[in-house]
Amino acid sequence: MGNFSHQNDKSITPEALKSLGRYDFPNPIAIDPDGIGIIAMGGDLAPETLISAYAQGLFPWFNEDEPIAWWCPEPRCVIAPTGYQPSKSLRKQATRTRWQLTLNQAFDEVIHACSLPRSDELPEGEHTWIHEEMIAAYTELHAQGYAHSIEVWDDKGQLIGGLYGLKIGGIYFGESMFHKASNASKLAFWGLTRLCEQSKVALIDCQLPNDHLMSLGATTLPRADFLSQLDVLISHQSVKWHNHSHKPLAVSLLDTTEPWQLK
Repeated sequence: MGNFSHQNDKSITPEALKSLGRYDFPNPIAIDPDGIGIIAMGGDLAPETLISAYAQGLFPWFNEDEPIAWWCPEPRCVIAPTGYQPSKSLRKQATRTRWQLTLNQAFDEVIHACSLPRSDELPEGEHTWIHEEMIAAYTELHAQGYAHSIEVWDDKGQLIGGLYGLKIGGIYFGESMFHKASNASKLAFWGLTRLCEQSKVALIDCQLPNDHLMSLGATTLPRADFLSQLDVLISHQSVKWHNHSHKPLAVSLLDTTEPWQLK
């Protein structure tokens, strides 16, 4: 289909999003009644395929040199942006540091950093799914206005943390995060929740629960409940993020009423 970034306009419907790709994904509940999580195998990572899959609650998760696997876990890990509460220690760190947050300033660097091995935030081996095929696919989605990154920079201008994911309507599908300095990924996540709150994004999909996400205030939803909300969320009008990538934010302002300067 080529470039379809215009599909990010307010006129897009859930049905149109789901039918973008050339594959018919099965209903997760019907094909996976036991809640194992894996829904389909094969296909491709074309932008149209990915948007269609996410609009139906599926996401790709597979190791390099393995067939593409599409997942819809039971339960689903989520967090409501308005319900996020940073810890007292994180608030203190934000007020005394000169770090800054940016939006979409270093997507390539963020996704490559997320692909590197580390064991402190993610289960051992989970990094293996962010391989070159995945990087290329999400980089193309970024170019078309769907995938977004938040970056954390220290006072010397060095990239020390960040995260990336997809935004469709009123939901942000989080993919991965990283840090090179203590709490940098937590500050990126706090920045994401504030940006979502200001942009009328009602839910952040964290996909699979882990200790790090749960420590940030994530919770779980039954898969059926998540899917029932999805049509409303993806059709919800929200502020486009790619138009505002040039405005940095001092982390010391995260606790203010509207920290991100969006028009």
